[in-house]
Amino acid sequence: MERIIECVPNFSEGRNREIIGEIVGAIEKSGGVKVLDVDPGEATNRTVVTFVGSPEAVLEAAFQGVRKAGELIDMRHHHGAHPRSGATDVLPLVPVSGITLEECAELARSLAERIFRELEIPCYCYESAAFKPERKNLAVCRAGEYEALPEKMTDPDRAPDFGPGEFTERAAQCGATNVGARDFLIAVNYNLNTTSTRRANAIAFDVREKGRPKREGNPVTGAIVKDADGNTIMVPGTLKGCKAIGWYIDEYGIAQVSMNITDINTTPLHRAFDEVCRAAAARGIRVTGAEIVGMVPKRVLTEAGKYYLEKQHRSTGISEDEIIRIAVKSMGLDDLRPFSPQEKVIEYVMESEEERAARERLVRMTCKAFAYETASESPAPGGGSISAYMGALGAALGTMVANLSSHKPGWDDRWKEFSGWASKGQDILSRLLALTDEDTAAFNMIMSALGMPKGTDEEKAARTEALEKATLYATEIPLKTMLTVSETFPLLEAMAAEGNPNSVSDAGVGALAARSAVLGAYLNVKINAAGLTDRSKAESLCAQAREIADSAISREAGILDTVHSRI
Repeated sequence: MERIIECVPNFSEGRNREIIGEIVGAIEKSGGVKVLDVDPGEATNRTVVTFVGSPEAVLEAAFQGVRKAGELIDMRHHHGAHPRSGATDVLPLVPVSGITLEECAELARSLAERIFRELEIPCYCYESAAFKPERKNLAVCRAGEYEALPEKMTDPDRAPDFGPGEFTERAAQCGATNVGARDFLIAVNYNLNTTSTRRANAIAFDVREKGRPKREGNPVTGAIVKDADGNTIMVPGTLKGCKAIGWYIDEYGIAQVSMNITDINTTPLHRAFDEVCRAAAARGIRVTGAEIVGMVPKRVLTEAGKYYLEKQHRSTGISEDEIIRIAVKSMGLDDLRPFSPQEKVIEYVMESEEERAARERLVRMTCKAFAYETASESPAPGGGSISAYMGALGAALGTMVANLSSHKPGWDDRWKEFSGWASKGQDILSRLLALTDEDTAAFNMIMSALGMPKGTDEEKAARTEALEKATLYATEIPLKTMLTVSETFPLLEAMAAEGNPNSVSDAGVGALAARSAVLGAYLNVKINAAGLTDRSKAESLCAQAREIADSAISREAGILDTVHSRI
């Protein structure tokens, strides 16, 4: 899984578009990130920028944004409606995929340390990156705002986590930056078949973590109950990590429950949706759908789609696109307007359609076009890509048998067993499809190295180094194909022995395809390894490939014996 984090810095400038443009430009020019949104606010005099990318790229982009803000914004002249303490006021890192919140917290601390070391801008660490428990609350770090910094800088209890110990000229200009790590926040509105804001609020109070004030007697008109210190006693709602209110939307002519889910691991979107539906139904109201505000990580929708499939006792071993479609329909995400995953899912937005099409050039072709492309004069795609694609077809056949077995009449109590196999097959299938194009990319890398200049000694050395690197890559890709295809044999063995008897021949064809894929990729390992100057490396790779090939031959024979015995 690709490692992706989101960064949402808030800069203390919302009116000067030129300054905002320069800050955003510095972020984009750092490379490797995609800016998803720039939201300036004139009254708050504050701009919220959202960008995503790999951890390394995001950290560099965030640093460059802070640097540029420190050059252009002078906090001695800043005024706005929003609380603030620095030119870059808050700088949260948010895990999207392939990385944990704890890892983001460590990255945030290292970023804060670098900002102070290289830019001399004091930094507090907040939320999950906090060094002190009380500093998990941003309000504690920002208490007194910019104006309190001269006093806080010299107070050991209130001084920044990374700071000079005094109110320097640099701190006077840039203030202090609050660097943190937090979970991804989902903003979602639930559409109700009512126009009553009061009833929408009642549902919101039923489910939000904070709940509602406890009352004596009548739960609506009774006197609010307070504790010995005079604080209102609250009756908690049913959803942890959720904030919610009810409101009426003129544009749609309906009331909604508007919710922020601040802990998607404790309360995923699908669980929140079901609970709002339950609370609404208890009050005679129906949830007609939901509206996601902003973007979400892909896993939010794939987890929801799988959840609803499992509730139906249906296999989750279907394509990612279909799983997301199930999520959209189950939660009515297209109730008010069409829902486009390409515009709402962060991982999809990060890569343009042109970039995606270039990366998936072969697998996007029709079967006919792929065959004719292979038959053309060009040496790529060749045996490596064909081997990966054969492996994908073998995995697809095993997955098909698993799905058919999951839905076979009379086998209802075994749906989960076969769904598990189908899910594994889908994962293998998707990786082999990616390798179909990657093998051709590896060949192109060799051709690019061969085309490098070789006039001077330096050019010759650079060309030799690039060619060795490209040749190693071109050897490792078919080896990776062999390893990946090998993962299909347990699936095919299980389907041949236990799967739907009407489809046992398909498991056999899958085994034939898988064996051919492994042996085909093996030939590519050998021919590419022959070009390596590091002979010990070449021999090691070929020995590993030979072992995989021998195993594939043996496992295919066993599967075919099983298939013949059941036909």
